[in-house]
Amino acid sequence: MRARQRSIVCIILGLVLCTASASTSVPTSPITLSKQCPASFVLVKGACKLRTPYMAYNSLQKSGVGGLKTGLPAIRDGFTPAQIDLGRYLFFDPVLSADNSVACASCHSPDHAFSDAKPRSRGIGGHEVTRNAPSLWNVGFLSKLFWDGRARTLEQQITGPLFDAHEMGNSRESLTIKINAISDYRRLFAQAFPDAKNGIRTDHIYSALAGFQASLISLNSRYDLYADGIKDALTVNEIEGMNVFRSFVARCAECHTPPLFTNQQIAVLGTPEPKGRAFDPGAGKTTGEPTLRGGFKVPSLRNVALTAPYNHSGRFDSLRETVEFYTLGRGHAVPKGEKLTVHWHIWEPKLSAREIDLLVDFLGALTDESFKPETPKRLPSGLSPKTTPDRTQHAPTTKETP
Repeated sequence: MRARQRSIVCIILGLVLCTASASTSVPTSPITLSKQCPASFVLVKGACKLRTPYMAYNSLQKSGVGGLKTGLPAIRDGFTPAQIDLGRYLFFDPVLSADNSVACASCHSPDHAFSDAKPRSRGIGGHEVTRNAPSLWNVGFLSKLFWDGRARTLEQQITGPLFDAHEMGNSRESLTIKINAISDYRRLFAQAFPDAKNGIRTDHIYSALAGFQASLISLNSRYDLYADGIKDALTVNEIEGMNVFRSFVARCAECHTPPLFTNQQIAVLGTPEPKGRAFDPGAGKTTGEPTLRGGFKVPSLRNVALTAPYNHSGRFDSLRETVEFYTLGRGHAVPKGEKLTVHWHIWEPKLSAREIDLLVDFLGALTDESFKPETPKRLPSGLSPKTTPDRTQHAPTTKETP
């Protein structure tokens, strides 16, 4: 067969991974892993360690709720530059899914603040999953993961979508066989994890993905500049909105505590589901605790202006609609037939329309994508990097009157 007619077809587990025409192929240099830490990190004895002004501040207990000089919780750092960069390639590679159609970035796209602008994400075969995709910015600080808080480490969280039948649909055995069959991944894993020279294990994959996700730092917003002493970083309206946010009337900061803008607790709010959807018991189901029925993790508000729609089910289309929900009265939207233990911070602040607008203005000042990582141009698998399309207006959610 003539050279220009030749093609190389890579098949793993019966799945076509790539078809490269010999007549049109262009020699490319091998993919290499970075030797530098991502922005916000410095290399200390071979490991990447976070450096931020917040590390100089006192703990939360000494600064008061909502204080500008509040310290951060511990972050999951200490990964090597190679491990973090390898995780970046894996994050965008659909080879991790059973049918090569879905990557981590399909639901957590950098173009959508690492969410996906959908009420609920879609996995393999177009299956709609049960909840909204949360942003991954600053996820390395979190001690509870998933909306119901069921995972306590990034590695535990990673196994959820990888092996869920409706998300990425893979299995541990299939995943390790597929990755080990790709020569570029064998070479790169051996660089990042010396013991992977004898074979790539699932824990190597989890660790690389965890390293990349923990490197997603967003702490350089205009709010952060203001907190660090640059008083003209915020507008007059944003400062007024911040004061409403921190007030004992609105009480936003009691759950959305700076600087992460989450206290990482489970809270029962009593939000109704979109029309036609069954009530989601949330943490009540995963913990077996009746008082947590309908409870979900308090999300971070970092980059919240970029992550519509909102709530665990994507029920609220706009940030203003979301804020307004909290001023309409304690338990006003609890579905009929449900007796929920609504969080004690939820009450009836009776905020004015202007105060709601000021809160929305302030929340916009929490936007910071200055350290957004680069999407790989090519992947070790030979597949195309997956991500959701550029930021577009999501379709409005069908509402249900409580």
